[in-house]
Amino acid sequence: MFTTVWTASPQLPSEGFTPNWSREGFWRQSLRQVVRLSGGGERVRIRLSHAYGTSPVRVAAASAGRAGEPGSLRRLTFAGAAGAEIPARGELVSDPAELAVGAGESLAVTLYFDGATGPATFHAQAFTRSYRGEGDLTAAADGFDAATESWYFLTAVETDAGRRDAVALFGDSITDGFGSTPGADRRWSDALAARTGRPVLNAGIGGNLLLNDSAWYGEKGLNRLSRDVLAHPGVDTLVVLLGLNDIGFSETDEQPTYKPAPVVEAAELIAGHRELIRQARGAGLRVIGATLLPFGGSDHWGEHAAKVSHELNEWIRGSGEYDAVVDLDRALADPQDPGRLRPAYDSGDHLHPNDAGYAVMAEAVADVL
Repeated sequence: MFTTVWTASPQLPSEGFTPNWSREGFWRQSLRQVVRLSGGGERVRIRLSHAYGTSPVRVAAASAGRAGEPGSLRRLTFAGAAGAEIPARGELVSDPAELAVGAGESLAVTLYFDGATGPATFHAQAFTRSYRGEGDLTAAADGFDAATESWYFLTAVETDAGRRDAVALFGDSITDGFGSTPGADRRWSDALAARTGRPVLNAGIGGNLLLNDSAWYGEKGLNRLSRDVLAHPGVDTLVVLLGLNDIGFSETDEQPTYKPAPVVEAAELIAGHRELIRQARGAGLRVIGATLLPFGGSDHWGEHAAKVSHELNEWIRGSGEYDAVVDLDRALADPQDPGRLRPAYDSGDHLHPNDAGYAVMAEAVADVL
């Protein structure tokens, strides 16, 4: 039985926050992606998504190995074949490969595309580098000459650990890890995995909204929960931290793909949270609600946003509708000004935590698991 030990939520090809290759895709090129696993096992398989593709994409060859250990490299197969197609709007799962990995280790996955992929389903904000090189480099130690900080096609790594205690974090850029040190794996999902020893899946998308879709920021949370969390094997707990962009985008002029942003009321967000709870409980998951973090002084703050955030947080704390509550608002608030992040936890934009703030978030969640 397999357990998911790493995830990235797929997004529509787009310009995104930083330069990426999603719109141009790949042709006669190899793509190497390095991901940090939150659980171990003796066998590994990968999951590739082309959720936003209009025609199949052929993977001519693929490999996986422990990062920095060329001797651990294993050829990946698909139904026994070296290559296969990812169906348009579908996914492709590799055969299990004999490869021992441990929690906290990094896995290097290399894909070779011998034909033109067209626009690539991707995850915009990886906060770690992915590499591209010419030709088939699936067995090569190097040869990659370009890099971006996004993931492409790769949406999950699974191992044969057979565990059924994975925790999924569902949210926006705070869950995705914005403000953490790039390349250092210091998101709160990483910190929670290290703190608990349980597999932790990061289902965050930068800019994501609970109630509405966006060209850059992914499908709305109400629609993507099933694909990005419930479909993964081994998950038994869901932590929801979502709604701040629904509140805050109407206060800022800095969101080029989401204008005009609706002015959202607390009742709408509460209904959305109730729907997430219903879907997750229907899949047998324990559901934990996280209060929204303080955001005073950020580009998301305004009188209406502050009011709605307070009302939503009070409902999360006091309604009893979640199985448990983690009060991240209070855990990260500045004691001198509770509407703002504590300066020691602020990445600098008054909205996203830094590494220290993410570690505090992980500790708070660990206490209610």
